Amino acid sequence: MSPVKPRFGGVVPPVVTPLTPDGEVDAASLERLVDFLIEAGVTGLFVLGSSGESAFLTDARRDRALDVAVRATAGRVPVLAGCIETSTARVIERAEAALKLGADATVVTAPFYTRIHPVEIDRHFRAVRAAVDLPMLAYDVPVSVHSKLAAELVLALAADGVVDGLKDSSGDDVGFRQVVLGAAGLPGFSALTGHEVVVDAMMLAGADGVVPGLGNVDPHGYVRLVRACEQGRWAEAKTEQDRLTRLFRIVDAVDPATAGGSTRGVGAFKTGLALRGVIAGATVSAPMRELTAEETRAVAARLEEAGLL
Repeated sequence: MSPVKPRFGGVVPPVVTPLTPDGEVDAASLERLVDFLIEAGVTGLFVLGSSGESAFLTDARRDRALDVAVRATAGRVPVLAGCIETSTARVIERAEAALKLGADATVVTAPFYTRIHPVEIDRHFRAVRAAVDLPMLAYDVPVSVHSKLAAELVLALAADGVVDGLKDSSGDDVGFRQVVLGAAGLPGFSALTGHEVVVDAMMLAGADGVVPGLGNVDPHGYVRLVRACEQGRWAEAKTEQDRLTRLFRIVDAVDPATAGGSTRGVGAFKTGLALRGVIAGATVSAPMRELTAEETRAVAARLEEAGLL
């Protein structure tokens, strides 16, 4: 763990956005989900990330989801708002909305679609932070953004007070560890891993917490895992991580011949939550599709194996 207390740490699930059959935000289900997560002991909520279908939602639906989540949270834990857009100007608009709706921090990627240089990525983060006075975490997710945030860039931005942490979904554990080491003396910096099947290893390497999509479905398991790591109970942490790694195979229930990675993740997580009775249904945004009856049965079998049904 970092020697200086991070601003954000522990378990910060990237909250799914429950939808009605016609694609609107299901406010009642989202409120139940927020309570379910907080009562499990999570230490923050990341709204409008990849698991939250931010890239699929209209601005009005994004605002609705964030507003419902902030109100339901009622200050019990910090709410981090994904401000994920193609350009600096668009990200600033989303960050302004996050500030207005009461978010505690923003989570920002590099610009995407356009071809950009690392110098321009640096300029992007500095412009967003200058425009909106909220803590900001850099979100490294090259599988979606197609730009990798170099450790040197993240650390330079952190040293200048531009970013307050990193949400790392790059799969580059070496780069993440370099950020952890380089940020050791930076007050309040939060190093959060999105590599949810190796959390015990990342915590041993110095991560401050985890942002697990599967944490929507089993927040209690991730809370137990992180607490065991924080208390140095590594054998218990490994046992819990192994159980969660097996549970993560719910994403394999979805046929990859007809569904992409987003459908396999978000669809499986929403199906798991619906089976557990937390949300009303597993509707996902077009062009994604809901799971078939056979796929749903496969998710249910994994939940039962994990002791969740």
